[in-house]
Amino acid sequence: MLVLTRKLGEEIVIGDGIKVIVTAIERNKVRLGIVAPPEVRVDRAEIHRRLCEFAAPAAAEVAVGG
Repeated sequence: MLVLTRKLGEEIVIGDGIKVIVTAIERNKVRLGIVAPPEVRVDRAEIHRRLCEFAAPAAAEVAVGG
């Protein structure tokens, strides 16, 4: 894991097409803006987990032939 310190308005660049920008800092919350190509899906972790939960039974059903 890479841990970075950033100030308001500063960016982190991931690869060629993804930027993470610190847009606000309030008490114990940091607001981030994410710029990514349209083919890159960006979700909060809890949304990602739920999508994976729904996808797993569907994938198993297709594998069984249902």
